[in-house]
Amino acid sequence: MTDPLRLDQQLCFPLYAASNLLTRRYRPLLEALGLTYPQYLVMLVLWEDAPRTVGELGRLLYLDSGTLTPLLKRLAAQGLIARQRAEEDERRVMISLTKAGWALKQRAVSVPEAMLCQLSMTPAEFTTLRAQLQALLATLAAPPG
Repeated sequence: MTDPLRLDQQLCFPLYAASNLLTRRYRPLLEALGLTYPQYLVMLVLWEDAPRTVGELGRLLYLDSGTLTPLLKRLAAQGLIARQRAEEDERRVMISLTKAGWALKQRAVSVPEAMLCQLSMTPAEFTTLRAQLQALLATLAAPPG
């Protein structure tokens, strides 16, 4: 009988290790843009639709405000985003892209293709894996029960 406590029997470990290794592969590509991986994720969300509230960013990226706030402050210090209190509700902070933030999108457009080339996967395999991971994420994000 297989020992359920063996590392190779866990679902969490290959996901954890793959995430770490994938993030390392992104590092040189993102360093050229002046971004860390979490900053890149924020920029991806903002390039899709900006402005966004801090709460929306946290929900979409599964990040708490304690992690997100310093990250956003660094992006603002780099001149890529602007933070502004919402006029209708001053408790909400709106995050928008600056001209430099929008311009960075043109430099970042090659990142996804460069990463795909490093994965040695066919486009179909990539699409299938992404769909499986998105389904797992949706399952894990749903309330238990």
